[in-house]
Amino acid sequence: MTRTVRIIAENLQFPEGPIAMPDGSVIVVEIKSGDLTRVDAKGKLTRVAHLGGGPNGAAIGPDGKCYVCNNGGFDWHVDPVVGTRPSAQAKNYSGGRIERVDLDTGKVEVLYDHGPNGPLSGPNDIVFDRHGGFWFSDIGKIRTRDMDRGGLYYARADGSMIKEVSYPMVSPNGVGLSSDEKTLYVVESITARLWAFDLSAPGEIVRKPSPSPNGGTMLYAAPTFQAYDSLGLDSAGNVCIAAPLAGGIAVISPQGRALDFVMMPDIMTTNICFGGPKLRTAYITLSGTGRLGAMEWPRPGLPLNYLNTR
Repeated sequence: MTRTVRIIAENLQFPEGPIAMPDGSVIVVEIKSGDLTRVDAKGKLTRVAHLGGGPNGAAIGPDGKCYVCNNGGFDWHVDPVVGTRPSAQAKNYSGGRIERVDLDTGKVEVLYDHGPNGPLSGPNDIVFDRHGGFWFSDIGKIRTRDMDRGGLYYARADGSMIKEVSYPMVSPNGVGLSSDEKTLYVVESITARLWAFDLSAPGEIVRKPSPSPNGGTMLYAAPTFQAYDSLGLDSAGNVCIAAPLAGGIAVISPQGRALDFVMMPDIMTTNICFGGPKLRTAYITLSGTGRLGAMEWPRPGLPLNYLNTR
């Protein structure tokens, strides 16, 4: 289904990681330029901080600061159909890390650049739980002849603990929590699959036995060639997944049933978040053309910890 998308900002350098703020602005990362940027209600762009590398998923933490997954940087390709898109690991790759940004001062600090088993490769997406910790995916890195495998991690916001929860995974990307925080949803980018992990405690999964390759349950796999990117949950618990190469948002029920596919005016649609009155506005990053779009969504979004009122 195609619905009307209102363009609220243009000339962004591959926007991702949208956060709808209480004041009506939207914070996005610009992966290509390495910036964290605020888009006000009139579409004015203000740089919050320059992070370098490849800032990707972002979330507000319990201290009100912005926590950013930085993938270390991509090389870039431009073509007439897709527009701008990331390709392989950047020649000046600066290493994967989790960064914390003070939105008032623009101060950037590295919170984690290693997990318990080595350096982070390409942190991609992040979600906070109500206990003050956060889940994040590390998608890995692709090079000309080889690629890193990815994984799922949990960490504390104060920098005191990081753990590797599931490894290896095939290009894990978007992450999201159910409203009762008993289920963590993770999508794989290359395979376009949606996984559900049962949670027993903060940072703990109930690991499914073999033949599960990662301890989770596969809920859904895209029926045609496409990629899955970042995601948001709505108030009904549906997982709304940005689908680059298909150019839209796939809506999957918690039971793994495809409910809708909402077409977007950009084949490189990469992320979605919810804001506005009663969380009825979806903000969507149209990354190939460097735009931020907004549209009314059929259902309210699911409130996020430390940002919306749950």
